[in-house]
Amino acid sequence: MKTIGLIGGMSWESSAEYYRLINLDMKQRLGGHHNARSVMVTVSFEQIKALQHAQRWDELGESMQQAALQVQAAGADFVLLCTNTMHRVAPALEAALDIPFLHIVDPTAQALHAAGIRRVGLLGTAFTMEQDFYRGRMRDKHGIDVVVPDAADRALVHGIIYDELCHGIVRDASRDVYRRIIGDLQALGVGGVILGCTEIMLLIGQDDVALPVFDTTALHAQAAVGLALEGVVVAN
Repeated sequence: MKTIGLIGGMSWESSAEYYRLINLDMKQRLGGHHNARSVMVTVSFEQIKALQHAQRWDELGESMQQAALQVQAAGADFVLLCTNTMHRVAPALEAALDIPFLHIVDPTAQALHAAGIRRVGLLGTAFTMEQDFYRGRMRDKHGIDVVVPDAADRALVHGIIYDELCHGIVRDASRDVYRRIIGDLQALGVGGVILGCTEIMLLIGQDDVALPVFDTTALHAQAAVGLALEGVVVAN
């Protein structure tokens, strides 16, 4: 079994879900008292958030590089960055690492292809919805067209993430806002919606909306387990 490397803390709410989902999946696949072999480095989200909103992406890239190298030095065989937004600086991590980097977009795209979806809605932070690092990879590498809410709704989605979900606050009124926005995306002809912030799964799941949802946290975690078990014979 390979050792999974995790860069977390952005926020710790979703990092805890990564740890839970990875170990739950490993136990379900292997049975008994099995769990994943993993190492995690967490960063200060207070500092990360300030740099994000100041658009200081070069410094953020350096911070993520340092965290990635710590994970590598701790014995990880590959690395996950447990946040969608910070994939804005994924190239900096890939350049620094001597081990594979499992990009969060790729398992989500694979799930979309498996579902036959080529036009999809995206909810996430303003950085993820408005900058091209996420939509561009979906488009250029995977041939998937990504649709985002209008500017006013993007602000609502972003605010709920940072002001509520990152603090573990889950409000029914905010769930209703997300449901309405997803409905508006459906009216634009999307076949599903990406929950493109690792905190959104705290608020919205498949039971909440009719449109198929693609939870990047769960898909990323599942892909990590699959990679960790490459070459491992799993008894049925």
